[in-house]
Amino acid sequence: MAIALAREWFARPAPEVAPDLIGCLLVRRHPNGQMYRGRIVETEAYMAGDPACHGYRRQTPRNAPMFAAAGTIYVYQIYGVHHCLNIVSDRPQVASAVLIRALEMITPTLPARSAAGPGKLCHLLAIDRQLSGTVLGEATGLWIEPPPHAVVGTVVQTRRIGISQGQEIPWRWYLQGNAAVSRYS
Repeated sequence: MAIALAREWFARPAPEVAPDLIGCLLVRRHPNGQMYRGRIVETEAYMAGDPACHGYRRQTPRNAPMFAAAGTIYVYQIYGVHHCLNIVSDRPQVASAVLIRALEMITPTLPARSAAGPGKLCHLLAIDRQLSGTVLGEATGLWIEPPPHAVVGTVVQTRRIGISQGQEIPWRWYLQGNAAVSRYS
Protein backbone atom coordinates (compact mmCIF):
# COMPACT_ATOMS: atom_id res chain seq x y z
CA MET A 1 0.00 0.00 0.00
CA ALA A 2 1.16 3.51 -0.74
CA ILE A 3 1.39 5.95 2.14
CA ALA A 4 -2.02 7.28 3.16
CA LEU A 5 -2.43 10.91 4.10
CA ALA A 6 -2.14 11.36 7.87
CA ARG A 7 -5.10 12.61 9.87
CA GLU A 8 -3.12 15.76 10.67
CA TRP A 9 -3.10 16.62 6.96
CA PHE A 10 -6.86 17.15 7.19
CA ALA A 11 -6.62 19.34 10.33
CA ARG A 12 -7.18 22.55 8.37
CA PRO A 13 -10.35 24.43 7.39
CA ALA A 14 -12.34 22.66 4.67
CA PRO A 15 -11.75 25.43 2.06
CA GLU A 16 -7.99 24.76 2.36
CA VAL A 17 -8.26 20.95 2.28
CA ALA A 18 -10.76 20.69 -0.61
CA PRO A 19 -8.55 22.05 -3.43
CA ASP A 20 -5.53 20.13 -2.09
CA LEU A 21 -7.47 16.87 -2.48
CA ILE A 22 -7.70 17.31 -6.26
CA GLY A 23 -5.37 14.69 -7.77
CA CYS A 24 -5.18 12.57 -4.60
CA LEU A 25 -6.24 8.93 -4.80
CA LEU A 26 -9.26 7.61 -2.93
CA VAL A 27 -8.75 3.90 -2.24
CA ARG A 28 -11.49 1.46 -1.25
CA ARG A 29 -10.63 -2.07 -0.14
CA HIS A 30 -13.52 -4.46 0.45
CA PRO A 31 -13.39 -7.30 3.00
CA ASN A 32 -12.94 -9.79 0.12
CA GLY A 33 -9.74 -7.96 -0.88
CA GLN A 34 -11.16 -6.30 -4.00
CA MET A 35 -9.67 -2.81 -4.39
CA TYR A 36 -10.77 0.27 -6.26
CA ARG A 37 -8.71 3.39 -6.88
CA GLY A 38 -9.93 6.71 -8.15
CA ARG A 39 -8.32 10.09 -8.65
CA ILE A 40 -10.27 12.85 -6.91
CA VAL A 41 -11.30 15.37 -9.59
CA GLU A 42 -14.04 17.35 -7.83
CA THR A 43 -14.63 18.50 -4.23
CA GLU A 44 -16.74 20.92 -2.23
CA ALA A 45 -16.06 22.50 1.17
CA TYR A 46 -18.56 22.97 4.00
CA MET A 47 -17.92 24.52 7.41
CA ALA A 48 -19.38 26.32 10.40
CA GLY A 49 -21.09 29.59 9.52
CA ASP A 50 -22.08 28.23 6.10
CA PRO A 51 -25.87 27.81 5.75
CA ALA A 52 -25.37 24.76 3.49
CA CYS A 53 -23.28 22.97 6.15
CA HIS A 54 -25.05 20.14 7.97
CA GLY A 55 -23.59 21.47 11.23
CA TYR A 56 -24.75 25.04 10.64
CA ARG A 57 -27.41 25.07 13.34
CA ARG A 58 -26.14 22.52 15.85
CA GLN A 59 -24.77 19.05 16.36
CA THR A 60 -27.31 16.21 16.03
CA PRO A 61 -26.98 12.41 16.03
CA ARG A 62 -27.09 12.51 12.19
CA ASN A 63 -24.28 15.06 11.73
CA ALA A 64 -22.19 14.18 14.82
CA PRO A 65 -19.30 12.73 12.75
CA MET A 66 -18.85 16.17 11.15
CA PHE A 67 -17.82 17.49 14.59
CA ALA A 68 -15.24 14.71 15.14
CA ALA A 69 -11.47 14.81 14.63
CA ALA A 70 -9.94 15.48 11.23
CA GLY A 71 -9.80 12.38 9.03
CA THR A 72 -13.15 11.06 10.25
CA ILE A 73 -15.56 9.79 7.59
CA TYR A 74 -18.96 11.47 7.43
CA VAL A 75 -21.54 9.81 5.16
CA TYR A 76 -25.07 11.09 4.77
CA GLN A 77 -27.96 10.04 2.58
CA ILE A 78 -29.87 12.32 0.20
CA TYR A 79 -33.32 11.75 -1.31
CA GLY A 80 -33.49 8.54 0.76
CA VAL A 81 -31.39 6.82 -1.90
CA HIS A 82 -27.91 8.26 -2.55
CA HIS A 83 -25.02 8.39 -0.11
CA CYS A 84 -22.42 11.17 -0.08
CA LEU A 85 -18.86 10.81 1.22
CA ASN A 86 -17.28 13.61 3.25
CA ILE A 87 -13.94 13.77 5.01
CA VAL A 88 -13.95 15.76 8.24
CA SER A 89 -11.38 18.54 8.46
CA ASP A 90 -10.26 21.26 10.87
CA ARG A 91 -10.47 20.44 14.61
CA PRO A 92 -12.90 18.59 16.90
CA GLN A 93 -16.17 20.34 17.74
CA VAL A 94 -15.94 22.50 14.59
CA ALA A 95 -18.31 21.48 11.78
CA SER A 96 -16.00 21.25 8.77
CA ALA A 97 -15.86 18.66 6.00
CA VAL A 98 -15.04 18.13 2.34
CA LEU A 99 -17.53 16.43 0.05
CA ILE A 100 -15.84 14.16 -2.49
CA ARG A 101 -17.99 14.93 -5.55
CA ALA A 102 -16.28 12.88 -8.28
CA LEU A 103 -13.52 10.39 -8.99
CA GLU A 104 -11.75 9.46 -12.19
CA MET A 105 -11.54 5.70 -11.76
CA ILE A 106 -8.10 4.28 -12.47
CA THR A 107 -9.05 0.71 -11.60
CA PRO A 108 -8.87 -1.24 -14.88
CA THR A 109 -12.16 -2.13 -16.61
CA LEU A 110 -14.14 0.72 -15.03
CA PRO A 111 -15.43 3.52 -17.26
CA ALA A 112 -14.04 6.97 -16.46
CA ARG A 113 -17.48 8.36 -15.51
CA SER A 114 -18.52 5.46 -13.28
CA ALA A 115 -17.89 7.70 -10.22
CA ALA A 116 -18.87 11.04 -11.78
CA GLY A 117 -20.98 12.38 -8.92
CA PRO A 118 -21.19 11.84 -5.17
CA GLY A 119 -24.01 9.27 -5.34
CA LYS A 120 -22.40 7.33 -8.17
CA LEU A 121 -19.04 7.08 -6.41
CA CYS A 122 -20.61 5.88 -3.15
CA HIS A 123 -22.69 3.30 -5.00
CA LEU A 124 -19.68 2.02 -6.98
CA LEU A 125 -17.44 1.81 -3.91
CA ALA A 126 -20.16 0.46 -1.56
CA ILE A 127 -19.86 3.43 0.78
CA ASP A 128 -22.84 3.94 3.06
CA ARG A 129 -23.69 5.27 6.52
CA GLN A 130 -22.07 2.25 8.20
CA LEU A 131 -18.73 4.00 7.55
CA SER A 132 -19.92 7.30 9.03
CA GLY A 133 -18.01 8.13 12.21
CA THR A 134 -15.11 5.79 11.43
CA VAL A 135 -11.62 7.00 10.55
CA LEU A 136 -9.86 6.89 7.19
CA GLY A 137 -7.33 4.03 7.12
CA GLU A 138 -6.72 0.36 6.48
CA ALA A 139 -9.03 -0.68 9.32
CA THR A 140 -12.05 0.84 7.55
CA GLY A 141 -10.90 -0.10 4.07
CA LEU A 142 -11.08 3.52 2.91
CA TRP A 143 -8.15 5.91 2.72
CA ILE A 144 -6.65 8.73 0.67
CA GLU A 145 -3.17 8.68 -0.82
CA PRO A 146 -1.18 11.69 -2.03
CA PRO A 147 -1.15 12.32 -5.79
CA PRO A 148 1.24 9.91 -7.54
CA HIS A 149 2.38 12.83 -9.73
CA ALA A 150 1.71 16.52 -10.20
CA VAL A 151 -1.84 17.38 -11.23
CA VAL A 152 -1.98 17.93 -14.97
CA GLY A 153 -4.50 20.57 -15.92
CA THR A 154 -6.22 23.55 -14.39
CA VAL A 155 -8.05 23.33 -11.09
CA VAL A 156 -11.11 25.57 -11.32
CA GLN A 157 -12.72 27.19 -8.28
CA THR A 158 -16.42 27.99 -8.58
CA ARG A 159 -19.75 28.01 -6.76
CA ARG A 160 -21.11 24.82 -5.23
CA ILE A 161 -23.92 22.96 -6.97
CA GLY A 162 -26.97 20.98 -5.88
CA ILE A 163 -27.69 23.03 -2.74
CA SER A 164 -30.46 25.48 -1.88
CA GLN A 165 -28.54 27.76 0.51
CA GLY A 166 -25.05 29.21 0.24
CA GLN A 167 -24.86 28.69 -3.54
CA GLU A 168 -22.89 31.90 -3.93
CA ILE A 169 -19.96 30.62 -1.84
CA PRO A 170 -17.12 29.62 -4.22
CA TRP A 171 -16.09 26.43 -2.41
CA ARG A 172 -16.20 23.93 -5.26
CA TRP A 173 -13.08 22.81 -7.09
CA TYR A 174 -12.75 20.58 -10.14
CA LEU A 175 -10.16 19.52 -12.68
CA GLN A 176 -11.04 21.39 -15.86
CA GLY A 177 -11.68 19.17 -18.88
CA ASN A 178 -11.71 15.92 -16.91
CA ALA A 179 -14.47 13.60 -18.17
CA ALA A 180 -15.28 12.37 -14.65
CA VAL A 181 -16.32 15.78 -13.26
CA SER A 182 -20.01 15.57 -12.33
CA ARG A 183 -21.02 18.83 -14.00
CA TYR A 184 -19.26 21.87 -15.43
CA SER A 185 -20.50 25.30 -14.42
